Amino acid sequence: MKRLAFVLVLLAAAGGAFAILHMTKPAPYARLIYPLRYQEIVQGHARNYRLDPALLAAVIYQESRFRRRAESESGALGLMQLLPTTAAGIAVRTGGTRFRVEDLYDPEINVRYGSWYLRHLLDKYDGSERKALAAYNAGQTTVDRWLAEGGEIRFSETRRYVDEVLENRRIYARAYPQALG
Repeated sequence: MKRLAFVLVLLAAAGGAFAILHMTKPAPYARLIYPLRYQEIVQGHARNYRLDPALLAAVIYQESRFRRRAESESGALGLMQLLPTTAAGIAVRTGGTRFRVEDLYDPEINVRYGSWYLRHLLDKYDGSERKALAAYNAGQTTVDRWLAEGGEIRFSETRRYVDEVLENRRIYARAYPQALG
């Protein structure tokens, strides 16, 4: 009986320690849970498109968990989960002449297009990260309609997405200060 009580106390203590780690997310723990892959690509495109590199990493994490071949049910592809139609439009606007859907699996191209798009949304919504992220998730037309109807994000999924990306940004900035600073 004493052994069982001891094991239960030990398990409770371990669970409490894990909960504290999960809530506070110190840098070493955060680096285990929140990977940073394609660091040079993220840094380069963040610099080129005047984005916070931690925000860019947070969007990539939220969209694909840094899986370059990620695919969504809606047909979005790659690290930043771009729809082929959106990417084709970005390719034209950025001087591309021969866009192919397979290009979206190339981390360099996907992050370049996604960075351009995120910058476009930030500019469109006067620097509002919440609005830009909502448009990244739900589409510009949807966000424009919400703004015209009173300005609130109407989809709970989109509100959650925006909140999670912004929290992930804080985690990435703390976990990778040299790489994303």
